Amino acid sequence: MDPNGKKEIRLIIGLGNPLPEYQKTYHNTGHLFIDYLNNEKVDFELLKTDVYMNQSGKYIRAALKKYGLRPEEVLVVHDDSDLPLGKFRFSFGRGSAGHQGAESVINSLGTKNFWRLRFGIRKQKGKAGEFILRPINAKDYLLLEEAFGASQRVIFGSLTR
Repeated sequence: MDPNGKKEIRLIIGLGNPLPEYQKTYHNTGHLFIDYLNNEKVDFELLKTDVYMNQSGKYIRAALKKYGLRPEEVLVVHDDSDLPLGKFRFSFGRGSAGHQGAESVINSLGTKNFWRLRFGIRKQKGKAGEFILRPINAKDYLLLEEAFGASQRVIFGSLTR
């Protein structure tokens, strides 16, 4: 946080898996959010990982080096199977809670002190592995888009560049 209490995020990176068959799945919610922001033309540097989820940390470490940024200047966006579909949480300095992408980032950066925006994808009981790679249906995508819009209004209104 800067002295005025505003977040100093310079780079937003969406996590996901790179192959076309994963593009519209629940696990690629981070990529879908970046697509959403690109359509909204926000004034932030936006990236989507081009590696598998469990290799996200290497990608983010390289991106921070390329842009000359510190971990606390990045917002990492990903799915969260512990949150209900359509909900989101913005946080700083949290553990991975079992999310392989977040765990990879923490391990590669050597810190958990970075911003995270997590979008809920859970709509059913069972293990996350049973549904995270399924295609998102139209009704669920509308719920995610509503969450994308709400998070943009709530979070990005208070960010500085």
